[in-house]
Amino acid sequence: MIFLFFYSSKMSARRRLKRVAASQPGFLTLKSSLDSTDLVASRRKRVNKNKKKNWNKYSDINDVEEFLEDVRLQERTTGGLLSEKTDDSLFFVDLGQPEKPEPKAEAAHHDEGKKRKGKASRPLRIDLILQRDSLVPPPKDILAYQQPNAKKLRRIAQNAERLAAKGVVPRRQKQLLSRRPVDRTAKKAETNNNPDRHYYNIWGQEPKASADPWYLQQTGKKLVKRPEKLNQKPSVLPAVEVIAPGGSYNPDFFSHQALLQEAHEVEVQKKKQEDKLERQLAVNKEDKATEETNLYEQVEGLVEEDENDEEVAPSKEDDEAALAAIAVTQKKTERQIKKEKAEKLKEQQRLTNRRQTEQQQQLFQLRSIKASIRQQEQKTKSKQIQRKSKQEAQKAQPRRLGKLKFQAPDLDVQLSDELAGSLRQLKPEGSILKDRFKSLQKRNLIEPRERAKFKRKLKVKYVEKRAFKEIT
Repeated sequence: MIFLFFYSSKMSARRRLKRVAASQPGFLTLKSSLDSTDLVASRRKRVNKNKKKNWNKYSDINDVEEFLEDVRLQERTTGGLLSEKTDDSLFFVDLGQPEKPEPKAEAAHHDEGKKRKGKASRPLRIDLILQRDSLVPPPKDILAYQQPNAKKLRRIAQNAERLAAKGVVPRRQKQLLSRRPVDRTAKKAETNNNPDRHYYNIWGQEPKASADPWYLQQTGKKLVKRPEKLNQKPSVLPAVEVIAPGGSYNPDFFSHQALLQEAHEVEVQKKKQEDKLERQLAVNKEDKATEETNLYEQVEGLVEEDENDEEVAPSKEDDEAALAAIAVTQKKTERQIKKEKAEKLKEQQRLTNRRQTEQQQQLFQLRSIKASIRQQEQKTKSKQIQRKSKQEAQKAQPRRLGKLKFQAPDLDVQLSDELAGSLRQLKPEGSILKDRFKSLQKRNLIEPRERAKFKRKLKVKYVEKRAFKEIT
């Protein structure tokens, strides 16, 4: 309410000043006549200013914008506000043009040449337009003064200064000091005046690496040794495998039959795998429930068992175990302990004598032992050969790179009645894209994959329309 009162009083004072100024003699208005309609139109609309949506819509800020524009103009033209400038920078005393002495003929001719040269060296109008005419300095580029990791580098430098003040040598400097010094007493190069020196071609051979290997490793000039395994191919198979001769559009009879036999064997193996899976998943007839087992399950729990069952008599083995437990609990006498020690010594002596006799007998079995060793070596050699051959065979087979196994593609083969006599009648078989994809999997370049299954997140809702209901 206080704000509304102040605003209304301010508007009424302004209108009063306007009427007083218009009533004064010699005051010229913008319009020749003031009609009632003009007064109504010029009258400001009363708006509730306590609502935020009306602030920008009905607020008059032209005077503020004019003041700010005037300030910006002064900064562009004079480099600051005129009120803050000194009189010497704003005003000067005009004393007129100074009188120049009349030049001589030669001097005048020389001055004309200078003027011509000056006219030629005057900048073009287009260059003057492109020059900056504002005295406001450009904003400071903060990014030009920024340094990456400045805080970290400053902290490292401060830490190094603190350690140097304490006399602590950093680890990197210790390594440099502990390095073996380079032998500077090398032989001086022979001068060019020696005719017996050997010929050296600077472009023909590489210079010898005479620098310290640790220095080369730290400076990055020494390349990392590439592992030998990276030079090996993941598979020995060719990128493009040529199909058998029986797969031609006009093959030979025997080659075509051989290809059909190969395709037949593949299908037989598939059928065997399916039959094996069916046998494993088949239900055993003996495990099936019969009428008798069903009846027994239904009656179970209804018939009570006899409570007066006969007690089981203890067996002979239980009695012996109990006697042995009683004997163990009894304390042994000194005589029994001596007897047990003597029996242990006799047993050890018997084992040592037996071991000695076995070693003496082995002297007479040297030939048989040599023969057995030779036979064992032959077995190990044969196993090594088999292992190497198996490894070589595995190089041509796809490895297990993922959770899925590699599935070989079907053979593209045509039956005898499907063979075409010419290329025009030939029907295309297979897909080049699938063939390349399977080839990458077979050569261990990518893992076997399968097409992603589409899973609908939201259920499909079927709605019967009104027009269809009317028909049905």
